[in-house]
Amino acid sequence: MPHTPQAVPASPDTARHQRHTPQKRSLQRGISLFIVIVIVMLSMLLALGASRTALFTEMIVGNDADYQRAFEAAQALLQDAEIDIRGERADGSICVPNAAKGDICRRTTEDKIPLENPEVGLLLADLDSQATKCRSALCSKRTGKQDFWNNTTEANGITLTQMAANTVGARYGQYTGAAVGQNTAPINPILADTSAHNRGGWYWIEVLPYLKSPGLIVDTNKLLALNLRPDVVYRITALAYGRKRNTIVVLQQTYAQQKRKD
Repeated sequence: MPHTPQAVPASPDTARHQRHTPQKRSLQRGISLFIVIVIVMLSMLLALGASRTALFTEMIVGNDADYQRAFEAAQALLQDAEIDIRGERADGSICVPNAAKGDICRRTTEDKIPLENPEVGLLLADLDSQATKCRSALCSKRTGKQDFWNNTTEANGITLTQMAANTVGARYGQYTGAAVGQNTAPINPILADTSAHNRGGWYWIEVLPYLKSPGLIVDTNKLLALNLRPDVVYRITALAYGRKRNTIVVLQQTYAQQKRKD
């Protein structure tokens, strides 16, 4: 007679295992979701950090590039001041006055580069009578605080606003005729910008009398004898603003114009 299989009742352990299996699977699915969320958040944080690093690097590169442009403009202003002292044009030729532009070669300016010793005293007397001790980019020796470009309070001395005026400082090419290009295609956009006192660049020339014989040195064989005429050394201060608001470069140099001996 055929044997009919009979259902074997599940043991208590087997039933308990079957009842708990769906819960474990549900718990595992919840942990996976949590892990995925954590990974996504970490990825977002990494992407955000990378973008901030890239932005910070771009800012550093941009600031450095703007500083380098202003530095080059300040160097050009120093060279332009040297040419002004030598009485030359930008190409090195003798400065020829321009009837249309009275400033070139200082044709119409009241203050001129001294050529002989007697002119030095007269020039310095006129400059000392000015509130800023400067006029037409020529200055007497600056006393007190030297960094006027950092001063914004008149009670503390001469300010940059006072020095950056058309009758006090000089723009690039103002007295030499050096070209800055066209408005649509300037050679240097910083030097070409004269729209405001805190734009573009300026230079100032301090006229410093040079004492040839101080009477303190006996043996002069190993000293460099400067053949100056007149007996003057110049200290040039050039300042250039960058294209960004907070970029400013200041350069100084001492210039001794030596004459060739006959």
